[in-house]
Amino acid sequence: MTLGQNDEMPDDETITEQRVRNRWGEGDRLRVEILEGAGRLLSELGGEDGLTIRGVARAVGIAPASIYQHFADRAALIDGLVEYEFSQLMKAITAADESLDPTDVVGRVRAQVHAHRDFADAKPGHYRLLFGKATRRAIRGERPVNGPLFEVFTSFIAAFDRCAEAGFALRVPSQRAASLVFVSVYGRAALLDGVRIERPDEDFLDDLVSLIFV
Repeated sequence: MTLGQNDEMPDDETITEQRVRNRWGEGDRLRVEILEGAGRLLSELGGEDGLTIRGVARAVGIAPASIYQHFADRAALIDGLVEYEFSQLMKAITAADESLDPTDVVGRVRAQVHAHRDFADAKPGHYRLLFGKATRRAIRGERPVNGPLFEVFTSFIAAFDRCAEAGFALRVPSQRAASLVFVSVYGRAALLDGVRIERPDEDFLDDLVSLIFV
C-alpha cells in the first residue's frame, strides 16, 4: 500500500458516528458511500487540499482501514471521486437532454448547457476538482481521446450535430460550437468562484447558443 501526501496509516480506531454494516457482497455500496462522504466533505472544505482518508472515514462513520480496502491511498480516492462526480454530471446532462421532446433539438442544446451550469453552481468545489486539471491538460494540447472530459464534449457535439441535421445551420462546426459553450460555462464558473456573486445573470449563455446558429 502506498501512502500519498496528507495520508494517514490505516487503523482500527473507534468511530463515534456508527453506520449500518453492509452485508456480504455489498462492497460496491460501501464504495459509493465513501465517495459520497468524500463529496460532502469536499463541499465543506471548498477544495481538495484538506481532504484526508481519516476525515472521509469520520464523515462516513467507518474505520480508515475500510477505505483502504477500496482505495490504495489519498490520490486513488480523489481519482475515484473525480470519476464519480463526472458520472453525476453526465447523468444530469443526459436527463436534461432527454426531458424535452426529441424534435426540440435547439432546446435540448440549451438544456444540456443549463444542466452543466447548474452543476457548477451547486458544487463549485467539485467542479473545480473535475475540470481544473483536465482543462489545463487540454489547453496544453494533451486532450485525452477518451475519458470524462471527452464525454462532456461528445454530448455537446452530438447535440449540435442533431441541430444541423434538423436544418438549423451553424456558424461554426459542431466541435467548435461545443468548445464555445463548454469554455463559456467553465469561464463563468471560474469567475463566480472567485468573486462569489450569488445571483448571476444567466442570459449570456442562452445568447451564446443563439449566436451559434445562423
